Amino acid sequence: MDYARRWLGMEKRETLELNVDDRRLLEVLGIEPGDVNVRGKNALKVDTVFACVRIRSESVAKLPLKVFQEDESGIQKHTRHPVYQLLRLRPNPYMSAFDFWKCIEAQNSMYGNAYVSMEFDHRGRIVGLWPMDASRVKIIVDNDTGASGVLTSRSKLWYEVNLGYEQRKLSPDEVLHFKGGVTLDGIVGLSPLDCLRATVENAASANKFVNNFYKQGLQVKGIVQYVGDLDEKAKKNFREKFEAMSSGLNNSHRVALMPIGYQFVPIALNMHDAQFLENNQLTIRQIASAFGIKMHQLNDLTRATHTNVAEQQKEFYTDTLQPILTMYEQELTYKLLLDEEIQEGYFFRFNVDAILRSDIKTRYEAYRIGVQGGFLAPNEARAKEELPPMEGGDQLLVNGSVVPITMAGSAYKAKGGDGAGQGKKDDPDEGDPGVTG
Repeated sequence: MDYARRWLGMEKRETLELNVDDRRLLEVLGIEPGDVNVRGKNALKVDTVFACVRIRSESVAKLPLKVFQEDESGIQKHTRHPVYQLLRLRPNPYMSAFDFWKCIEAQNSMYGNAYVSMEFDHRGRIVGLWPMDASRVKIIVDNDTGASGVLTSRSKLWYEVNLGYEQRKLSPDEVLHFKGGVTLDGIVGLSPLDCLRATVENAASANKFVNNFYKQGLQVKGIVQYVGDLDEKAKKNFREKFEAMSSGLNNSHRVALMPIGYQFVPIALNMHDAQFLENNQLTIRQIASAFGIKMHQLNDLTRATHTNVAEQQKEFYTDTLQPILTMYEQELTYKLLLDEEIQEGYFFRFNVDAILRSDIKTRYEAYRIGVQGGFLAPNEARAKEELPPMEGGDQLLVNGSVVPITMAGSAYKAKGGDGAGQGKKDDPDEGDPGVTG
């Protein structure tokens, strides 16, 4: 009867919905799940990943964001813009500007995408910027282009946010979407951790191996040889007693007792034979390279010198931070400024002086060359050092001995002469009959 009911499909069955990212799917298929999980926030448990994410997020967060306007007369800074006041101090009531950008860049580094919900008041003004969890945001594209699959102006795009209790849809005009990683379609950024899954898993496995190695009191694996035969219960009892006696930090450097006829033979491969340190260093370099982090920033100074560290710091800005900052600046300019303001030349830009600043001697030497060269006003140099302006400091200065080539030698000619009277001083009293000697 039961067989007939199962055959006819009348027996009640439980339906289990799984996706390819669900670890239970491996169990259903009879595959043993991996020992390490580096998906999402779990990747931060790998010290190299945590250090790279921290360095990138703090490097972006410490840079001040400014509003500028470019017109025929040049570029001017605008400090009274309402959006600038929002981004300068507090994007929302619960986050400072530093925490806001640190959160955004951390999500960009981990997920390849960062999303910010814009809050508007009844007048349509932006009053708050709220970061969203990138793992809960899905991009939906309604491709109304037939079978070509090419996006056009008729294609609709929106963001679906999973709030737990509901699914909320947001239009592109309500979301700041930052794509910090590699993107293949210009719509969604690829997660660096997904692309580096095998490398990050190697790093996590190495950390777990070292952790277990120390937890076991540096005790290696092995087999116990004995003469005779033991049933399963006896084997289990002997294994538990032997491990309790020889494993763990409390039993390190202690003598383990073996019954007569038993012999312990280690079978584990040591770290030197496995080239553990070399492989671990290679993994660290691969992860750092993917995040654009220089090795001296991870306290690896094996090949560092004073000169190449300074050059690598400049390369970190030009190769790693500058593309990220450009992406932020373009998205902020397009989404946070009005169309009229964009047409008038308004734009956002990060101030990177904090990264590019050299030592005080080099800076002052550069200021001297700029001021004496006539293209940098003294007050402009003082502003770069956060010093107040001085009276008369807005004028450009130039060395008086610098003249056009057509006037070369004119300083050595006497007034009204041809140079024969060089160095002769005119006497105003000469030839005056009213003056006596």
